[in-house]
Amino acid sequence: MKNVNRMWLAQVLALIGKEFKQIVRDPSSWLVAGVLPLLFLLLFGYGITLDAGVLRLAVYDQSGGKHALSLASAFAHSRSFAVIPARGMQEAAEMMRDSEAQGVLVIHENFDQNLARRGQGQLQILMDGAEPNTARFIQSYSQGLIGRWQATSLPSGRSADAPIAARQRYWYNPMAKSTQFLVPGSITVIMTLIGTLLTSLVIAREWERGTMEALMSTPITRMQLLLAKLTPYFCMGMFSMSLCAVSAVLLFGVPFRGSVWALALVSSVFMLSALGQGLLISILLRSQLTAAEAGLFSGFLPALLLSGFVFEINSMPLALQAVTLLLPARYFNTCLRTIFLTGDVWAVFTPCLLAMGLLAAVLLLLAYKKLVRRLDT
Repeated sequence: MKNVNRMWLAQVLALIGKEFKQIVRDPSSWLVAGVLPLLFLLLFGYGITLDAGVLRLAVYDQSGGKHALSLASAFAHSRSFAVIPARGMQEAAEMMRDSEAQGVLVIHENFDQNLARRGQGQLQILMDGAEPNTARFIQSYSQGLIGRWQATSLPSGRSADAPIAARQRYWYNPMAKSTQFLVPGSITVIMTLIGTLLTSLVIAREWERGTMEALMSTPITRMQLLLAKLTPYFCMGMFSMSLCAVSAVLLFGVPFRGSVWALALVSSVFMLSALGQGLLISILLRSQLTAAEAGLFSGFLPALLLSGFVFEINSMPLALQAVTLLLPARYFNTCLRTIFLTGDVWAVFTPCLLAMGLLAAVLLLLAYKKLVRRLDT
């Protein structure tokens, strides 16, 4: 019995060695595992941001009074706005039409008089509705700036506190930088793409090169072939994950508050599901081009749109929320953001690990079943 087990293990190791040699000879595998993650991480990390930056605001002061000038000066000295003076409403409208300004602040006539008489001056903030996110930034920043100016620049000259003072503080991401949660989310998308691409070409490549018949003529079992195909690419996938994690911390300054072994556990379970999906595609499709396209559309696009990377899952229609339950990327995205920004929270990890493990088991079992049918043909 021991000799049989040794022989079985020796055959698996020989097949794994053969697969590693084939990977070394094929530079495309190293490009997918090493270059592609860094390229996508740089594109996602530097190209996608939800931060407002400096907003261009045209200011049209119809009043010219002391308090109107003070308010306009407060906007001009704000870090959030780049103020462009406007001499008339038509000029301000043309600025926003030509995208020279993203909003217009109109300080109405008699602003100072009304402020002194009734304690309420009139002004208007116009925003470009073609960019809703930018418009919301202008609205919120303007309200905050006007509130601070009003608290220290009332007509009486006294500082006044608002009846209710709300203190805001961001936990886990104190500076509220979008990079802090976009980069871990982008790693989810990248690893989904890498995992499906790495194995979606494995069996299809054997059929195109004519080496599948040679494998079929050997006395190896389906489990041995499955392990031989999964193990090298699992190692390459974990190498890509390590590369992405180190780059996230060193290049983008994303904090890493969890533990390395928790990251390794979560990544391993997810990688099994991604590789299982790619291997199933490779078994079902004999063309490398077709398999690569199937891996791209079934892995990359759902992970990009439905994993919670950019769009909040709770804001999606119920039908799409149900679809996300079948995506390993959804659970991996939650785990990665928790590990990087919060720490080891097993109340979050445990259900995600169970879901990813179940999906990995289903995908690998389907690949195992379909592999038998392909070898018999």
